[in-house]
Amino acid sequence: MWDDAFPSFLIGLREGLEAGLIVSILVATLVRAEARSRLPQVWTGVLAAIAVAMSFGAVLTFTAASMPQTAQEAFGGVLSVIAVAFVTAMVFWMRRSARNLSSELKQKVSGALAMGSGMLILTSFLAVGREGLETALFLWTTAQAAGESAGPLTGAAIGLLLAAGLCWGLYRRVLKINLTKFFTATGVVLIVIAAGVLGYGLRDLQEGGVLPGKTAYAVDLAGSIDAGSWYSTLIQGVFNLMPTMTWLQVVAYVAYLAVVMTLFVRGVRVTAPKAKPEREPETATQRSAGASGEGSAAPKPAARRRPVWVVPAAVVAVPAVLAGLFVALGRPKPAGDQTVAVSETDCGKGFTAPEPGRQTFQMHNTGRQASEVYLVDPSTNAVYGEIEGLAPGTTRDLVATIAGGTYAWRCVPASGKAVTSKAVTVTGGGAAKPVAPVSEQDLAAPLKSYKSYVGKGLDTLAGQTRALQHDIEGGHLDRARTDWLTAHRTYASLGAAYGTFEDFDKKIDGRADGLPGGERDKDFSGFLRLEYGLWHGRSAKELTGPARQLSTDVAGLGKAFPSQDFDPGDLPLRAHEILENTLQFELTGDTDEGSGTNLATADANLAGTRELLTVLKPLLTDRAPKVLPTADTDIDRVQKLLDAQHDGGHWTPVEKLSDADRRRLDGATGQLLEDLAPIPDLLEIRKSA
Repeated sequence: MWDDAFPSFLIGLREGLEAGLIVSILVATLVRAEARSRLPQVWTGVLAAIAVAMSFGAVLTFTAASMPQTAQEAFGGVLSVIAVAFVTAMVFWMRRSARNLSSELKQKVSGALAMGSGMLILTSFLAVGREGLETALFLWTTAQAAGESAGPLTGAAIGLLLAAGLCWGLYRRVLKINLTKFFTATGVVLIVIAAGVLGYGLRDLQEGGVLPGKTAYAVDLAGSIDAGSWYSTLIQGVFNLMPTMTWLQVVAYVAYLAVVMTLFVRGVRVTAPKAKPEREPETATQRSAGASGEGSAAPKPAARRRPVWVVPAAVVAVPAVLAGLFVALGRPKPAGDQTVAVSETDCGKGFTAPEPGRQTFQMHNTGRQASEVYLVDPSTNAVYGEIEGLAPGTTRDLVATIAGGTYAWRCVPASGKAVTSKAVTVTGGGAAKPVAPVSEQDLAAPLKSYKSYVGKGLDTLAGQTRALQHDIEGGHLDRARTDWLTAHRTYASLGAAYGTFEDFDKKIDGRADGLPGGERDKDFSGFLRLEYGLWHGRSAKELTGPARQLSTDVAGLGKAFPSQDFDPGDLPLRAHEILENTLQFELTGDTDEGSGTNLATADANLAGTRELLTVLKPLLTDRAPKVLPTADTDIDRVQKLLDAQHDGGHWTPVEKLSDADRRRLDGATGQLLEDLAPIPDLLEIRKSA
């Protein structure tokens, strides 16, 4: 549960601090100025923001839909920039108030706050609203991933409570300090916070495609700073300084800080005007005369006051009602609205031109064979949606986004020819992004290049294993340990994942797990068998047989590989699977048989992944131009982390990594895997005939 709770705890702490700092300063300002009557306006804004965030969470939960990622980023960026504008206005109001701090402040505070209730409501709403929306979205996604675990909600609650406690401490502190110092100090703090919010908001706008420079990094400390540590979380939460920042973020941060801080400090240094003499207290006679209305018009009838609960109730009710309407009206149409038949002879029966937007089709297999089903553009074969392995007599939903264009159904039975339905045309509705089809012919050139790379690598490996064999036969075990690592890294770089080399992989790099005798089992062979022997004091005589067998198996693989059946459709899978194995085995130390060189193997696996991406580059660039630049950035980050863990031929064993280093390496590899995950779908071979 803690594994699920900890990320949510950090986000709750971070977002709570960012929102709470501004609100606590604002509340303390009003209390010190004896303007407590304005506090309900602040809490109204806070309540409205919480209501909006909870309504947003309800929409996500009950519709299972969310804004596109780019829209989320753009929306958050706009909110950030607006928040900076309001916070800056508040800071300069504080500066003007600081000039006139005297005995007349209590009388003039109403005039100083004449910006109106809307200013206070908006400032507190924006301070809390942006963080609330981010928190709601984060919790929804983590809760979905955690299944029935209560970890995400528990962690977020703890983080928010801790943030509230810290902000309460700040509030209590500022109630005891000199007002002039309070205005000046909090003004400086708020300017620094606002500079970070501005940089963060601009990054969101870059991620949302509104502003350029998304990959133009000025600072990239992700390889040397643990973004998940408590100190990093606090710095990010308070100042919005990230380990990785673009040039636009850095320039905007520095420029805002320089300009606004300079204007603020200059304003504070201006000589404050002399305070006007305080008014003499009213005498009892004067108060009596005022009360009796002597010399004045008859008192006006008291205005009918609005109940104090109306505005708070409204700010809660309005988002809730809007969310309810969205849930009721925004759900996808029931799947039964359009049922489409699938069979070997009649594909697409019942299909009519759908409305633009997100649509759900009920695909019912009326035939006798399992079938793959695609929603395609018949002119280009581009795929908008698909179902694999639709069994006879079964029904499944296919969800697709429909825009202006031509659509048809293609049914590909397990045996027999593909059948394509009559095409329909949809007008309006913007544009959708289909997946361009990939054929075996498209993958032929990348496969040829990759097989050439592997073939050359196997030739090199054969020579290296022969050298290893000779070392052991000659009793040079120290040299054998060095040559073992060289040969094993070569083998790992060839991408031996998920049966690439068929049965040879088990002989050459098989593990002792599952064998009755473990490391002593007669069927335990290959690199890991030699590793165990070389690092557990076995004699050269004991290791000679396994070394000869390894050399023989590598030579046999070199001869067999050119004629081995390598499915072209497996090639895109390797881009993800090699590092999936790395995260599961090498980075856990699971395959370490004593040498402590799992990170060296991980480094070789990374090299193999680079090679795969190189041969797939022409296909990926046309279909998803952002995938490779993102993956390259991730690979460089993992590479830096691995490079930091070896000195010459010595590598840090996985079990001796610090907790921070292990978290950084696992996190960077996990992020790389996430960014590589779309590749198999993008380059999947889809049958068209």
